[in-house]
Amino acid sequence: MIEIVPTIISAACGFLVSVIVVAASLAYARKRGLLDLPGQRRSHTQPTPRGGGIGIVVAVLVCAMPVLTLLPRPRPLGTVIVLGLMLLAVAAVGWRDDHAPLPVLPRIGVHLFTALATGALLLLPVAQSDPRLWVWLIPVSIIIAGSINAHNFMDGIDALLGMQATFVLIGYALLARQMDQTALTAAALTSATACLGFLLFNRPPARIFMGDVGSGTLGWLLAAFAGLLVQRSFAMLWPCAILSSAFIVDAGLTLLARMLTGKRWYTAHREHLYQWMVRAGFSHARTDAMYLAWNLIIAAPAAWATTRWPSLGVAICAAVYAGACVVWCSGKRACLTSARQRFSHDAA
Repeated sequence: MIEIVPTIISAACGFLVSVIVVAASLAYARKRGLLDLPGQRRSHTQPTPRGGGIGIVVAVLVCAMPVLTLLPRPRPLGTVIVLGLMLLAVAAVGWRDDHAPLPVLPRIGVHLFTALATGALLLLPVAQSDPRLWVWLIPVSIIIAGSINAHNFMDGIDALLGMQATFVLIGYALLARQMDQTALTAAALTSATACLGFLLFNRPPARIFMGDVGSGTLGWLLAAFAGLLVQRSFAMLWPCAILSSAFIVDAGLTLLARMLTGKRWYTAHREHLYQWMVRAGFSHARTDAMYLAWNLIIAAPAAWATTRWPSLGVAICAAVYAGACVVWCSGKRACLTSARQRFSHDAA
């Protein structure tokens, strides 16, 4: 009970702070004219304020990060300070980009720096006893930088990223609780309630969009928290990967398809599966429901199974990703067919 009460208080504070800051950011965006306008590469039809993800950022900084040092099984204060600074760096470049587009190099430079710093921080405790493990710094940093940008690309319709982040963070909290990591449990759950606070404003039809300040920060946060779990037990890699399978497969296969067809993969587009679903006639809410169904019916039970039978973790994870690839390919084909039929009907 002593551990549950501060966790509940922290989670409630995360929700309230997020709601207050998102409401303030909505008024700020309207006053400053920070609007996402409809266009060929957009999936919305009305001008909508952006930058609401700042609510999640503030809530995580003032509510989630402190509990990492205050509750049982704490992380070192220096570690938490560095994590907070890295979160601020990603959020700052996203906030600046929401106000006026930044050139690619400064934005990517910040992402790579924060990814390297975060990767070094995660590897430090284990690499001190075995310096050979520093060879993993580059792969880990690439994964973190990739997560920042993948979640940015996947933030294209109402509620999708906020819903996904809430699901994954709750999953992280349950994994941390299983390992008796009280501080990390509370931090992950508080971050999840911060996302819920934002979703009050972002559920279809959205009153405000997350913006790069939120999407990039969530991409970093999910990768960093997964790293903290894996740092305690390498077996946590498989359930963490499974929980994010919907986004990883959609972002990864879309990127691969664009590269193979010679397209400029780093530019804005509408070729993710969720975007094709909207173009094929699905509402934002129905598309969100399809991703949530995958998470609840496939990802959640599979992640639990890897903790129940750790020796099967690799096999279960591989099976989930193979299934997700099949679903992605089938869904993309069905959406293309539906879109062509609608175009032919409209043309006639």
